[in-house]
This record gives sequence, structure tokens and C-alpha cells, in this order.
Amino acid sequence: MNHFAEAPSLFPDHDDVTEVLPLTPGKLPSYVRDHRKRLRERFLAGGADAMPDYELLELVLFRAIPRQDVKPLARALIDTFGDFNRVLSAPLAQLSGVKWVGDAVLLELKLVEAAAHRLSRSKVMQRHVLSNWDALLDYCHTTMAHRETEQFRILFLDTKNTVIADEEQAKGTVDHVPVYPREVVKRALELNASALILVHNHPSGDPTPSDADVQMTRQITNAAMALNITVHDHLIIGKSSETSFRSLGLFDGTA
Repeated sequence: MNHFAEAPSLFPDHDDVTEVLPLTPGKLPSYVRDHRKRLRERFLAGGADAMPDYELLELVLFRAIPRQDVKPLARALIDTFGDFNRVLSAPLAQLSGVKWVGDAVLLELKLVEAAAHRLSRSKVMQRHVLSNWDALLDYCHTTMAHRETEQFRILFLDTKNTVIADEEQAKGTVDHVPVYPREVVKRALELNASALILVHNHPSGDPTPSDADVQMTRQITNAAMALNITVHDHLIIGKSSETSFRSLGLFDGTA
């Protein structure tokens, strides 16, 4: 693995840098120090909305790479993966393939991703989910929208429609995830759940339900109904949008 922090100079092969000098150990050049100060001040004054993705990424990289200009690396990551969210959610193997990315950068990016997941999850757990639907959608997009393979999750609700558990039930390939209705219902009984919300992602980015999605939803709904468990909805998460079976009339909670 190429450890960026150990490089002797500032990105000598990058197109954005025409001439670079080695940094003095323990001391930042004034242009790097001033740039970092300006970015921090802008973020504190205006928040993330005041900054493009590559500058927000620079702020994340400051701690991982304390003594070098991180702008070329931030731009390289954005160019490779598309935007800030996709950089954070990219698999470790792909991130490691980007020049100048070492263990410190990997750790920092994945810490930020984990923090985002935990924060969005906290807005859903132990909350009345049907009256907090936007937070649920935000959580699903944060955790699932940029995955490269399909994932099937279930939110288990109590009699007051409060989320009591959120569990990944299965992982699959780029276009298929195996789901077994009997196992779904079994787990609902173990948790004493009264209702379910099904969620899975489409790595293609298109949240349009497939025939297999519709059939699987009906099978789970029928199995749940037999045990007096309600299935409120099935959400399919795409890259930038989602599909609700209920809102499209593809699923009404009955067989």
C-alpha cells in the first residue's frame, strides 16, 4: 500500500501541481497553513453547504495528512468516485487503488462514514417511524444508496410503530439478493414485532421494482399476515431516489 503521508514531496505527478517542494518535518508551509485556516473558517461560518465536495473532503483529510497539501488528493478522489458521499462509501479495496491513499486516509474516511451512519440511525431507532418518514429515508439512503451489491434490511416495529430493531437480513450480488420469507417472519416473532418495513437497494441506481421484487414482497406479506404481523411498506433505494411499493400502488399490505 502506498502511504501518502510518507511521500517525500507534494504530488509530483499530479496535473494540478507544476512544481513541488519537500516539506520541512513538523512545519507547514505558509501557503498550506493559510489555505487550511481559510477552509476551516468557511466551514465554521457557513457549514458544509458553503463548500464544494472537494473542499469538504480536504477538511476530512487534514488530520490524516497533517503536513501536505491535500487538495490534489481530494480532487483525485472526487474524480474517481463522483462525489463526497461516494468517496466515503467506496469499498476499501477501491479507495486503496487511488494514488496517495494510505492507511491513515482509509481510517479517516471510514470513521466519517461510520459517524454518518450512526447519526442517521439514531434519528430512526426508538422513534415512531410513520411520523418520521423523512428521517427513515435519509437513513436508508445514507447506509444503502452507494453499495455495490444488493442488501436486504428489515425495520421491526412494535405495536406503536416504534422501531425496535434494524437488521440486515441478507447480502447478494449486483442484481439479486436471496430472501426467505420464513426467516423474516421467524425473526419478527423472536423480536415480538408487530409490523415490518422492508428495505433493499438497487446498485444500478434505478429503484424501479422488478417482477422478482414484487413476488418476494407478496410472499413475505402473506407469511406475515398469517401470524398477524403487518408489512407497512417495501422501499427500494436507488442512487438518488427511492421507490415505495405503497405509494406506487404496487403493495397495499395485503395478499
